[in-house]
Amino acid sequence: MGPWRCLLLLPLLALGLRAQQQQFMEYVERRLTLLEERISQWHDQSSRYSTELRDFKNQVLGMLEAAEKEREAMRSEAESAAVRVDRLEREVDYLETQNPAPPCVEVDETLMEKQVATAKQRKNEKYTKLTDCSDTISSVRAMKILKRFGSTSGLWTKDAAGNSEKIYVFDGTANDTVYVFPRMREFTLFSATRKAARIKLPYPWVGTGHLVYDAHLYYIRQQGSFQVIKFNLANKTVVDSSVFPAEEQIPVFGLSPFTYIEMAADEEGLWAIYATKEDEKNICLAKLDPTSLDIEQMWDTPCPRENAEGAFVVCGALHVVYNTRLPSRSRVQCVFDVSGTLAPEDASLVYFPKRYGSHSSMKYSPQERQIYAWDDGYQIIYRMEMKKKLEV
Repeated sequence: MGPWRCLLLLPLLALGLRAQQQQFMEYVERRLTLLEERISQWHDQSSRYSTELRDFKNQVLGMLEAAEKEREAMRSEAESAAVRVDRLEREVDYLETQNPAPPCVEVDETLMEKQVATAKQRKNEKYTKLTDCSDTISSVRAMKILKRFGSTSGLWTKDAAGNSEKIYVFDGTANDTVYVFPRMREFTLFSATRKAARIKLPYPWVGTGHLVYDAHLYYIRQQGSFQVIKFNLANKTVVDSSVFPAEEQIPVFGLSPFTYIEMAADEEGLWAIYATKEDEKNICLAKLDPTSLDIEQMWDTPCPRENAEGAFVVCGALHVVYNTRLPSRSRVQCVFDVSGTLAPEDASLVYFPKRYGSHSSMKYSPQERQIYAWDDGYQIIYRMEMKKKLEV
């Protein structure tokens, strides 16, 4: 082939190469576009699957949490039911074997008259002491404010004749529920009553003159006349009851009009502090038999009711605490010794530190030699300094 023919074929070859190159580039672009579309679809599907998986995981976790809560609630209900069933079985067993018939607490007029006559026969006689206790209060050695709990008026105490650490709380001046704390620590640290057991009494109590003595609660019930109810704290039953053999009773303390009978305990045993219209200016005292609730002896004391806010008995001597209508500093201003060992003029004039108002209750603990007081809703412990009566 001649040179001139080769020159003619060169443009044709160049055109063919350009056409093939253009087709190749278009092919590559189409493939790349397809790959990009598939990658975009994969990203979309992956994102959707991740969202669905996350939503499913959250749903499963929520269901697991709900199931766990239901399981805990069912377990708690089952344990509570088991405890109630066990307690019910014990109560049924006790009722079937040991529980005595409930005593009659209706007023027996004949019995009341007999008790009044018997008590009056020994009224104001000299008392023969049962113990050799010859101490009297010299002063308030220390004071401790525990907390503020409940109403402005109330009562808190321990068992005056036992070694129990339980704290018994009567909130208010009329109710039927007693709070029981296992120890002083639970009563002091917790503001609510969730750490306390509740004892619902068969009859409502009135006033703040109640007492826990030798595992029994002696509390005052009003049903026309006033009754002393003896309640067994162990089996939660009424053991005995007695109409208090005093006619036309009036509030025993001038500054505490809600209390008609103040139950007290000391080294000698059980006492009742009260007042009647027969001698409405002064306070009366009675010695009780804790077993039968009979009145063993009664006294008319020289201690006036006016401005009195509380009282307690120490070694057979009644100590009456006074204040003023506008609360000031409480003080023991009258002492009456039933054995005649301590003359009123020889007794110490004991002052209590001024606090918030006036005491609605003051309970003496013979074993601890201290007083559990309720002052305007504050629970206070007074530790007493003691001396021999002949040394005062």
